[in-house]
Amino acid sequence: MTWDELKQEVSHCEKCRLHKSRTNAVFGNGNPAAPVFLIGEGPGLEEDRSGTAFVGKSGRLLDSILEACGFTRQEHVFIGNIVKCRPPDNRTPTPEEQVTCLPYLLRQIEIVDPKIIVLLGATALRGLIDPDARITRERGTWRDWNSIPVMPTFHPSALLRNPPLKKDSWNDFRQVVQKYRELVDPDHAGPHV
Repeated sequence: MTWDELKQEVSHCEKCRLHKSRTNAVFGNGNPAAPVFLIGEGPGLEEDRSGTAFVGKSGRLLDSILEACGFTRQEHVFIGNIVKCRPPDNRTPTPEEQVTCLPYLLRQIEIVDPKIIVLLGATALRGLIDPDARITRERGTWRDWNSIPVMPTFHPSALLRNPPLKKDSWNDFRQVVQKYRELVDPDHAGPHV
């Protein structure tokens, strides 16, 4: 399935009950050939309205983090989610919803073929790596998934709720920049890294 075919299928998906309350499926956004793939939980209210990943307060914070790393959505990253439709009241997607939607994410990863994956929060960590994993224990430690280095870190919404976590998250993203220099561009410059 090509990128465009996959995007079309996601936009019309009715495989789980989340489609019943969505305004837009959120396929993801960024560079479809990006070296860094960021994975979040699922769309929130603003993402559901716009059809774009990470556009609310969490998205603005994420953009600030990316900018500090010298990354842009247009060139360096693609951003997707474990589920493509907003769970009602922004609840955590159920295990069944995650399993139903995961093949779309796996196909996106296959097509993008990133050098680095960043997992934003517990749902992304559990959905891709280990259903029993805890973000507070795993964050900041490189994992391997299908020969791709994976960095789990806190979701931007957690940083907004608990600002002291920003220091840990920033340390995680500094490791991502270092890995990017090792695997992609040794001359990559980030204004704050």
